[in-house]
Amino acid sequence: MKKAIEEYLHSLESNTREHLIVEGSSAYIKDPVFGIVRNRVSVEYLKTIIRLYGEQERDIIEKIVSFLLLRQNPNGSWNEIHPNYNQESALVTSFVGEALLLSLPYLEGDLKERTQQALIKARDFVLSSEIEPGYFLKSKLYTADYLNVDATCGAFLAQYYKVFGDKKALEGAKRAARRVCNFQEKDGSFPYTVNRGSEKYHLKVPCIHYQGVTLYYLSKIQEIVQEKWLRDCMLKGTQWLSDVQRHDGRFEWSRSGLMFAYYLTGAYAFALASFAYASKWEENYLDNAEKIITVLEENTPNIALRWEKGRWRDFPKDVLTSLRSAWIGEYPITHKFFRFGYAIYRQIARRRFSKEVQNDWVFNIITKLLGIRTSTIEPSRNFPDMFMTSEILDCLSYSLPLFKGELK
Repeated sequence: MKKAIEEYLHSLESNTREHLIVEGSSAYIKDPVFGIVRNRVSVEYLKTIIRLYGEQERDIIEKIVSFLLLRQNPNGSWNEIHPNYNQESALVTSFVGEALLLSLPYLEGDLKERTQQALIKARDFVLSSEIEPGYFLKSKLYTADYLNVDATCGAFLAQYYKVFGDKKALEGAKRAARRVCNFQEKDGSFPYTVNRGSEKYHLKVPCIHYQGVTLYYLSKIQEIVQEKWLRDCMLKGTQWLSDVQRHDGRFEWSRSGLMFAYYLTGAYAFALASFAYASKWEENYLDNAEKIITVLEENTPNIALRWEKGRWRDFPKDVLTSLRSAWIGEYPITHKFFRFGYAIYRQIARRRFSKEVQNDWVFNIITKLLGIRTSTIEPSRNFPDMFMTSEILDCLSYSLPLFKGELK
């Protein structure tokens, strides 16, 4: 299995490198579809090349770090850059912070000094975003308590403690993990949110994609804190993820109630990383991880597709899948029908393909009719997605040592 993951990962990194832009002393990844430069994408690529190549890629590591330092806001944050918005975010600051921590051994002189100063400001910004114990505000636009955000901020703080020995950061990481586990459902799932925040309707529903995301970042906290209660919480969450996986490795999406994260290919990468980590405690989860790599390969023609592909002959069966998904959660009947329409739209979109989705008139009309928030990317066709690709690169490069037994 390790060899299959390595081959897939190196191929994906090579295809992603074609979109690496080097300008003087800076380097970054440019999105081939939307033409934007996301901090998150460059960060995940940076982590990947550090883990895969280390010293061999020192020049590119330094250039991506230089690019990231230029993008830090005066208050220590980095922006979440999206086709539809651009705003400072504790979530993205945590992603960037983790990557900068990882890059420190490859930096020297002034660049290393500036990176350390940027990390201190990032740590301060993330801690200042904690509005209740363990509840980290994602951004001014998105104010609900997203458990995956808490876990991600906690992961950065835990890694910060590992490098600098900062006990305030360690306590923040523990509060984040405790809060996530306190809101875990009896069946092991993590609700996407635990309050409504700025959303019109609550999103207190299980989601396969964010179950894996949350477990992945909890594992980075557990790597540092080594708490039994967190181990038990993670095993319970991993078992839920195993329960929603079919024998062929694909997920049973009728158990997933978050429409905008429906069929995301990144879900498989986060799940693979989560299964790999849990296999340290229960080896049978390696079987779950092994089934996933085939699904990823099928959905990566060059870089990864946005959504898991579907076959038209399976469409009638998938209509029932979507009906079950739409009925998850306590919502007014009208909103359940909206959710069903949203899910069917996704079922159609993932069966079609285009490299050009920016001016999708079908997308513009239908999302307007359905009232879908423009913060989501909902084209009517599947497309090569650099965002999903970067998540997959990060998860798989992180997981490789687990298969070698290096983190046991």
